[in-house]
Amino acid sequence: MSNENSVKVIGAGLAGCEAAWQLAKRGVKVKLYDMKPHKMSPAHKSADFAELVCSNSLRADGIYNAVGLLKEEMRLLGSLIMECADATRVPAGGALAVDRDGFAKMVTQKIKACPNIEVISEEVTQINPDAYTIVAAGPLASDSLAQTILKLTGDDSLHFYDAAAPIVAYDSIDMTKAFKAARYGKGGDDYINCPMTKEEYIAFRTELIKAEGAPVHEGVENPKVFEGCMPIEVMAARGEDTMRFGPLKPVGLTSPHDGSRPYAVVQLRQDNAAASMYNIVGFQTHLKFGEQKRVFGMIPGLQNAEFVRYGVMHRNTYINSPRCLTDNYNMKQFPKVYFAGQITGVEGYIESAASGLWSGVCAACSVLGKTAPQISAKTAIGALAKYISNPAVTDFQPMNVNFGIFEDLGVRIKDKKQKAEKYAERALMEINAL
Repeated sequence: MSNENSVKVIGAGLAGCEAAWQLAKRGVKVKLYDMKPHKMSPAHKSADFAELVCSNSLRADGIYNAVGLLKEEMRLLGSLIMECADATRVPAGGALAVDRDGFAKMVTQKIKACPNIEVISEEVTQINPDAYTIVAAGPLASDSLAQTILKLTGDDSLHFYDAAAPIVAYDSIDMTKAFKAARYGKGGDDYINCPMTKEEYIAFRTELIKAEGAPVHEGVENPKVFEGCMPIEVMAARGEDTMRFGPLKPVGLTSPHDGSRPYAVVQLRQDNAAASMYNIVGFQTHLKFGEQKRVFGMIPGLQNAEFVRYGVMHRNTYINSPRCLTDNYNMKQFPKVYFAGQITGVEGYIESAASGLWSGVCAACSVLGKTAPQISAKTAIGALAKYISNPAVTDFQPMNVNFGIFEDLGVRIKDKKQKAEKYAERALMEINAL
């Protein structure tokens, strides 16, 4: 295969396979590199492509939630990943779950059978900034490739560990129990405060200590790296009042509901410009997602909270995308180099595949001398692309797709189902017009 007008795709995970497919079906020649089976990351077990390592669930499938809408947009744009997922799905209620082995085998077969894709089984350690390349190495890029990416993106643009607090949707917080205020009245209503009585605090701490942590993958995660960013459950176990002298300190706050001074306070800080998302301050955690929902749901005001992102503390190689990338997923400094997948800061299998789809579409257009189609944050695919490339983001953290990162509807709709329907209707209208 000639190098002329060909694209090198690094990594045959969901993002890399989707990117390669989008390029190939537009007539662009692709060299797809993957280090398997000669070298395996600590998390991979199979030689097949698009391996689902953590779960066989691709999450909710209805279009009236953000990830379901994302999947429908991908279907409409001819996604390989969605074609294979739909063909290998297994019963899972309202979620899209697949036969993991069958799914990976089908993706692998389709990629290898495609005449425009040449599969090369070797590790890539160098990137030519002047050659069309899509880096889809995933969150466990090899050390050699990670060092190359570090040089390409800048010394402070590559993160090896992700320690992020949970984020909840603002409209799911019970403000009859929580209140807005800053300590001692300084700074305006900067925080949402969830006050606790002594009894509530003791019960919360008890369940927090007992809660089940997420498994640590040997060779992938190193708990010692988190000593400077202590998980909330570890803090709770160190003493009854440790959290009250840390992120749950109640000083300087009085509840406007009854004039009382809380025994402890959990604070939430605005996380986006639209004020539709708030993160739970100081709640970095290694608990399982189900345990986070159960235990953090004990916090007054968060009983029915919708978590748009759960807290995570794990190995997750990702770049500072707002500094490095455009909303077409290519580098600002080296426009022929694109990134896709979790390394861009999108979180989740489907989000990774979606970034691969859009980077593949945009790279194909560039190779063929065409203008890439415009997509807005009114769509799920566009919202992710705008999120990872927004230069106004100063504390960039990986994110799942959620309606909080979409362009605002411009009208206030209290009913959550109706609001979701409006998001979906608007998004699919734009996708169908592409």
